[in-house]
Amino acid sequence: MTPLIATDELFFHRADARLGQAEAERLVRETLAGSDDGELFLEYRESEVVSLEDGRIRSAGFDTAMGFGLRAVSGEATGYAHAAEISEEAVRRAAASVSPVNAGRSVAPADPPRMTNARLYSTANPLLAVGFEARTTLLAEIDAAARARDSRVVQVMASLGGEWQAVQIMRANGARVADLRPLVRLNVSVVVEQSGRRETGTFGTGGRFGYDRLLDAASWQEAVDEALRQALINLESRAAPAGEMEVVLGSGWPGILLHEAIGHGLEGDFNRKKTSAFAGLLGQRIATKGVTVVDDGTMPDRRGSLTIDDEGTPTNRTTLIDDGILVGFIQDRLNARLMQMPQTGNGRRQSFAHPPMPRMTNTIMLGGEHEPEEIIRSVKKGLYAANFGGGQVDITSGKFVFSASEAYLIEDGRVTAPVKGATLIGNGPDALTKVQMVGNDPALDRGIGTCGKNGQGVPVGVGQPTLKMAGLTVGGTAG
Repeated sequence: MTPLIATDELFFHRADARLGQAEAERLVRETLAGSDDGELFLEYRESEVVSLEDGRIRSAGFDTAMGFGLRAVSGEATGYAHAAEISEEAVRRAAASVSPVNAGRSVAPADPPRMTNARLYSTANPLLAVGFEARTTLLAEIDAAARARDSRVVQVMASLGGEWQAVQIMRANGARVADLRPLVRLNVSVVVEQSGRRETGTFGTGGRFGYDRLLDAASWQEAVDEALRQALINLESRAAPAGEMEVVLGSGWPGILLHEAIGHGLEGDFNRKKTSAFAGLLGQRIATKGVTVVDDGTMPDRRGSLTIDDEGTPTNRTTLIDDGILVGFIQDRLNARLMQMPQTGNGRRQSFAHPPMPRMTNTIMLGGEHEPEEIIRSVKKGLYAANFGGGQVDITSGKFVFSASEAYLIEDGRVTAPVKGATLIGNGPDALTKVQMVGNDPALDRGIGTCGKNGQGVPVGVGQPTLKMAGLTVGGTAG
């Protein structure tokens, strides 16, 4: 069954359906007459999470949500109304509240990216494929396996979550598109203790696929091994040094620094309003040669991928920085139209209760020519940041602060002692000019990213190769 037919059955053809397809199309057409843009966004979502702590199920929750958002756009003005029910009466009330937004300036949007016709992920509901008992059994096996691996393990926490989202977008010209989106995630956290010192290691994995991949022994055992490895490394860590030094970023998840410090600054709304540190720099060099960054929503099974975005636009592989030159922005329909730039398929929203805005999907720095070992050997004294925890960034200034959850000293071209409490301090535009070497080992994160913007959270992916950056400020705790 195609997503369009499946969502028709879900929204319009149920026995208790309170909105007909023809009536919905008519209301959208009438409401958006005179507006530059807009859509009716219909959503149904099932979600669950089961968590275990110290061998016992700590919590188990399941939720369903259904509703719609109706948007009218004229010029820069947006009217948005939503309701947690899908009925003719509710859509009529929403239409009355957004219809005054009309008679805007008529600037036709650029053509959207072409549909690939490739199926990026399964349309099956992962919550129905595997029973609840199988999920709780998996969490118990994770707990037992972690404790069996090392006698220093004193606490194990694990959670398994999944959701299935069905969306249909209706436009004033009668166009209708739909998508069925699975999403699963496994998280494992291990606490170890030695000589009165306790440390924690964590690992997560997931994507747009079913629970079967996470139930596979190789997958969840890797999660246990990696969480335990990080915890044991932290047991041996010393206080991180502070000061300006060369920093090597590991491949994969450290791309979260790229996402936060640079990616947000390349979103269309911040640049149209000139609040981004990158505003007005299109076509100019903003990074060293060899730095190429893309946002790619078309990668199969990835957490940040979408067949269509939340405005109904096909997602795309958009080049943002090409060999150091700023060549593009991340765009939704509104900002692309007002900036007279191409749509990129990056209009995203957390749910029907939120209007769309330009957001990243999978943001990746492409690989270069250097071996990772060569990059490490080139550093006399510095820091190797293999994994990151939290971070903050100011979009206007580009300033960022990120904490490294796994880091090591580099001494005389060798990775030596693990350190704890290291933070990286800088600003995005400046950091891009400090990239000295780009590795040939690009990797993606394991499917755990969630991006926050204006109070909305959406799943995203990141990735990068090993990078050497000169002169970053490291905040540490060593005296």
